[in-house]
Amino acid sequence: MDLIYLFDLFGTCIFAITGAVKGVRCRLDILGVVVFAATVGTGGGMLRDMLIGATPVAAFTNSWYIIICVVTGLVVFFTASKFVGRWRVILYADSLGLGVFTAIGVAKGALYGIGPVGQLLCAVFSAVGGGVVRDVMSRSIPTVLTSDFYATASLIGGIAYLLLGYTALDTLPKFLVVTALVFVIRLVAIKYNVQLPVASTAEPVDDHLTMGR
Repeated sequence: MDLIYLFDLFGTCIFAITGAVKGVRCRLDILGVVVFAATVGTGGGMLRDMLIGATPVAAFTNSWYIIICVVTGLVVFFTASKFVGRWRVILYADSLGLGVFTAIGVAKGALYGIGPVGQLLCAVFSAVGGGVVRDVMSRSIPTVLTSDFYATASLIGGIAYLLLGYTALDTLPKFLVVTALVFVIRLVAIKYNVQLPVASTAEPVDDHLTMGR
């Protein structure tokens, strides 16, 4: 379980980077960049923990989560020219973080004895919750609802974790398999621009809906 904990900290760092970069792109000050880093790094896990009754949430009982987010936010702020220009590399790292948080979400849901649907929701909330809050704070339509195979990749990974529960695999192997699966799905979606279908309409798109994008 120590290895999973280290993966969790790694995923927190990766998500904190994406949050901080978003803050830089929105021209926020140093506090705003750090807040965005902490929001994306820990927001999904906090939402998951509150919903399943795992309180106080992990980010409050283990200081390393917040410390990592603050340090990451500061590093990104002071080296913004290097990070912002490498967004595609960050996307790849974010894909790995997505896989890590998906697996952790399902595993923690199972630990608290909730049903399969609840475990899937734990996976998705863990993986995308922080990003949704970040987008709302920056007055954008949440990215997970409008682009790429993001939340869908997490959902597929969660289903895979549940199916692996019928095998003899222990927690760590299941965790690694699901992390790798989500990572690959996300990379394929990025490479080939895979997206879910959007409903067609004869009416023009309301410009107000895309403000902040």
